[in-house]
Amino acid sequence: MRSGAKVAVVGGVFAVVATGVGYGGWNLYNGLTGNGGEGGVTTRSAKETGPPSADEVERTAKDFLTAWAAGEGPAAAQLTNNAAEAEPLLTGYREDAHVTKAVIKPGAAVGAKVPFTVEATVEYEGTSKPWSYSSELTVVRGLTTGRPLVDWQPSVVHPQLTKGTSLATDTASAPPIKAVDKDGSELTKEKYPSLGTVLDQLREKYGAKAGGKPGVELVVTSADGSVPDTTLLTLTKGEEGTLRTYLDAGVQAAAEKSVKQFGRASVVAVEPSTGRIRAVANSPAQGFNTAFGGAQAPGSTMKIVTAAMMLDKGLVSGPGSSVECPATVTWEREFHNLEDFSLGTTTLQRAFARSCNTTFIKPVKPLGQSAGSALGETALKYFGIGAEWQTGVKTWDGAVPASTGAETAASYIGQGKIQMNVLNVASIAATVKGGAFRQPVIVPQDLDDREVATAQPLPAGMAQTLRQLMSAGAAGEGTGARAMASVGGNKGAKTGSAEVDGQGDSNAWFTGYADDLAAAAVVDSGGHGGDAAGPVVAQVLNAR
Repeated sequence: MRSGAKVAVVGGVFAVVATGVGYGGWNLYNGLTGNGGEGGVTTRSAKETGPPSADEVERTAKDFLTAWAAGEGPAAAQLTNNAAEAEPLLTGYREDAHVTKAVIKPGAAVGAKVPFTVEATVEYEGTSKPWSYSSELTVVRGLTTGRPLVDWQPSVVHPQLTKGTSLATDTASAPPIKAVDKDGSELTKEKYPSLGTVLDQLREKYGAKAGGKPGVELVVTSADGSVPDTTLLTLTKGEEGTLRTYLDAGVQAAAEKSVKQFGRASVVAVEPSTGRIRAVANSPAQGFNTAFGGAQAPGSTMKIVTAAMMLDKGLVSGPGSSVECPATVTWEREFHNLEDFSLGTTTLQRAFARSCNTTFIKPVKPLGQSAGSALGETALKYFGIGAEWQTGVKTWDGAVPASTGAETAASYIGQGKIQMNVLNVASIAATVKGGAFRQPVIVPQDLDDREVATAQPLPAGMAQTLRQLMSAGAAGEGTGARAMASVGGNKGAKTGSAEVDGQGDSNAWFTGYADDLAAAAVVDSGGHGGDAAGPVVAQVLNAR
C-alpha cells in the first residue's frame, strides 16, 4: 500500500496533500472524520430535497477531492451523479495519465460551485514533470437518492476534457511540427491563438510526413480519433519537422486582432487566384474552430449565389436588368426589406448594392417547383458548396438543401435551411473575383495527394456581372461602402444580416475582396453586416 493522504483544514479551506497516490488516503480520511456508509457517504434516513446546503457542498467536495487525490477512482466516482462515466476518467488519472502525486487545493465555494487547483507530478518510464492547472466542480442533489453529489462533467478532471476524450501519457501519436507560413515565418499557438486547433490537426495528419520524431507527452485524446491529440505536458521533447502552410503571418495577425474585440466572431481570408487560405481567426480563440466548422445562416451574402442562379436561369441578363424592389413580397408569408424601404423599378445592380430582399425573391416565383432546388444546384455547380472539400484540416463545406414554400423564399436571402461558415462565404467571394471555384487549401496537396473538389468555371458574362454587382456593393450607395472606404485596389463587397430565433440582434455578415485576397466575417449579434463584420473584413484585406 502506498502512503496515504493528509487532510488539512485552515480557516474553512482544506487542502488534500497526496504524498503518493493510493487507496490508503481515502480510508484514512473517513477514519478521521467519522463518516460512515457505503462509498464514504453518511447514511441518511430520509431523502433530502432542495439545493445542497453550504455544509453539504463543502463536505461533498472535500470527500470527492480526497478520494480522487488518493487514487480512489471508483470511490470518487460514487460521489458523482454519473459513476459509470466518471470512474474511467478518475481511475485513468493514475493508470493512463500516470499521475503519481497530487496536491488539490479548493478555494471558497461560490454557491454550489467549488473552484480548485491541482499541483501534480506525472511520471513515465523514469521521467517525471510537474503539472499544474485549475478547474471547478458543482455539487447537486441526486435525483433518486437525495444525496449531495458532484455533478459529473469530464471538465472536472481537467478543463479541456470533453465527452469522449481522456488523458493519456505515452509516446506521442505524431511528431511535433514547426509550422511556417508561405514565406517561412513560424506559426505558433502562443503568437496566433486561433491557430491552436488548426495546428493540432496539421500535426496529427502530417507530423510524420514533416520529418520529425515523437516525444513523450501527456495529452487529451479520443479513442476513435475524432479529436486530434492536444498536448498538455511534454515529458520528453521530440524532434520537430517543418511543415509549410499557405497561411500568411501578416494577414493572420490582422485577422486575430480584428475579431478580438467581439465576444463571438470569425474571419477567413482566401486567395482567389489559387484558393490558398491566408488566415483564419476566431473569438474566442480557443475551442471550436467556428470559422471552418460552423454552420449558420449567412444572410444576404447569399445573394451573390442567388444572383448567379438568376443569371443562369435567364431571369435577369446583366447588371442593368430591370427589376422590382417593392417594400414587401408575399411567398406564403410576407417578406420585408430593411425598414420596408422600396426602390420601385430599378436595376439589378442598384438592388444588389442596396441589398433589396424582395428583388431576390419575387423574380424566382416563375420557376415553380424547381425554385426549391435551383439555388442549391447553382451553389454546387459554380461555387463548390456542398461538395466534399479537402483543405488539409476538418471543415464544414456548406449546405443549401432543397426547400418548399416560405423556406424557399427565405433561402434566396440566406435564411431558411441554408448553413454556411466564413470559409464557405470567403470562397464564394473568391470565386467571383477569380472567375472560377478553387477549393480552399491550407497545405500543399502533394503532402498526401488528396483530391480537391471542383466546380464549373463561371461563364464569362456571369463572372463579369457578379464582379460589377459586388463592386457596386463596395462603393457609392452600396451597403458595404463605408466599411470598404479604407480598402484600395480592385474591390467588391456584400453585406448580410441573419436573423436567429431567440436572439435579439441579427448576426452580422460581410464578405469582400481587394485585388488577390478575399475575406468573409461573421459577428454574432452584430446587427447590420457593414457595421460590425465589415470593419473586420476591411482590416484583413488591408493587411495584404
